Amino acid sequence: MPQPDLADLDAFAAVARQRSFRGAAALRAVSPSTLSEAVARLEERLGVRLLNRTTRSVTPTEAGTRLLERLTPALGEVAAAVDALNSFRDSPTGTLRLNVPTGIARLILPPIAIRFLKAHPGIALEVVAEDTFIDVLAAGFDAGIRYDEKLEQDMIAVPIGPRVQRFVTAASPAYLAAHGRPTHPKNLLDHACIRHRFVSGTVRIWEFERDGEIVKVNPSGPLTASTIDLEIAAAIEGLGVVNGFEEYLKPALASGALEPVLEDWWQSFSGPFLYYPSRRLMPAPLRAFVDFIKAM
Repeated sequence: MPQPDLADLDAFAAVARQRSFRGAAALRAVSPSTLSEAVARLEERLGVRLLNRTTRSVTPTEAGTRLLERLTPALGEVAAAVDALNSFRDSPTGTLRLNVPTGIARLILPPIAIRFLKAHPGIALEVVAEDTFIDVLAAGFDAGIRYDEKLEQDMIAVPIGPRVQRFVTAASPAYLAAHGRPTHPKNLLDHACIRHRFVSGTVRIWEFERDGEIVKVNPSGPLTASTIDLEIAAAIEGLGVVNGFEEYLKPALASGALEPVLEDWWQSFSGPFLYYPSRRLMPAPLRAFVDFIKAM
């Protein structure tokens, strides 16, 4: 039996981890058909089906699962061996793949990423922004950025971005003139509130804190959206009270389009962390990024 091509094995592992040809192709910057041809070629050489394919899903067969279990550490060693060549270069090269929440991708990562790429022209950065919590390693990423309550076990965490953030609450002057200003978080139950729904379908509960007292409310209102831009626009037009990251609402607050509400109840929380697995041979692009973050 002819030996399978290493590139085909790598293509299979990428698809099997993502459970999707399209998802794996997006990470690899290739077409889904390229990966499909590679997997088909591998299955033909091995004489066994590795993936079950339907119009809605891609899942490893029992043989595929066993192959993936053995391939994952082996491919990691191959990547580490190639990456070791970076020590012979003046600056590291390669690709750094990060998985981050959409808020961090918009508010925190841009200036950091730009400075990093200018300092390391040999590194290409791939960022996937999504709010679902995933196993970043199984999905083919080098590292992720999350908040501390979402960190996975057996991970090293490095602070990145602001160390303290806040959820703030605001409403337009017109809304407050017409409906009054709440003085306690529970008053929000009698107000029109603009809510945020995560991609998972969960609607975020509003949480407030003052002098050690925590109050959680689940208000209702005319709009629930998954985009903060729409939520802020609706609040500016007087449709209700909005609650979100301070960084998102700061421009509208600064211009007077929105006014702070329940300011002494605004809750602070720890800023995000870059997290990555503890391992002896760290890829050079990731090592460069970690060193860059620590030096900021």
